[in-house]
Amino acid sequence: MKMTKIYEGSHQWIMFGRDENKPAKIVDSNQYAVRTANRCLLLEPGGAELFAPMMAAVLHHAPVEQITDLFASHQDPDVISSLGLWDQALSGAKLHAPAAWEGYLRHLGCESIEYVGISDNGGTIKLESVELQLIPAHYLHSPANFHVYDPQAKILMSGKVGSAFESASAPMYVEHFDSHVEKMRYYHQRWMPSNHAKRAWIERVRNLDIDILAPQHGRIFKGDDVKRFLDWFDALQVGIAV
Repeated sequence: MKMTKIYEGSHQWIMFGRDENKPAKIVDSNQYAVRTANRCLLLEPGGAELFAPMMAAVLHHAPVEQITDLFASHQDPDVISSLGLWDQALSGAKLHAPAAWEGYLRHLGCESIEYVGISDNGGTIKLESVELQLIPAHYLHSPANFHVYDPQAKILMSGKVGSAFESASAPMYVEHFDSHVEKMRYYHQRWMPSNHAKRAWIERVRNLDIDILAPQHGRIFKGDDVKRFLDWFDALQVGIAV
């Protein structure tokens, strides 16, 4: 599993992914960590099949006792089916996830981890001096869904929005936006069900100061490509698989 530091300041953002050793039929996914001096938050910690390499990768950056928080944007298996394994590995940790999905996510195992339900209006996660904002992204593509915005780092972890599927050898960042569009188009039209929800999210996100848009699958958007993506997504008709 590759590890890429995408921000370093008073704290760090690390991306984990492009695992060339994962089983071939498992979709590739990006996992993220926010690391402060004494705490570590795992965003979209991944599926059960990736737990071992993910744990090994994270331990390069934080001892297990400092992994204090997990975040799941929604209930998909590639996002959080490793929950039962983290539940056995961590002591006193918290899972920040949609309140609406609690009764379902507990099927994966959540005995020692504290479930912190996120209300539909969003909320925050505070890691020492870092306060992360939980941005509602309902129906993109899950009916209860959130993204994570870091105003210090100017990063939006955008879950499924912005996702594309490529080989493990693909670059970490979008290099040629116009050609990258065709890697995203079908996925967004097939998996995003609501133009109304899409427009509400775009209106909310355009008010944020974003240097990096980091999706759960595929390449990361930087700089002007963030606005290019929002403009493209705004014009795209979604929910067309009928």
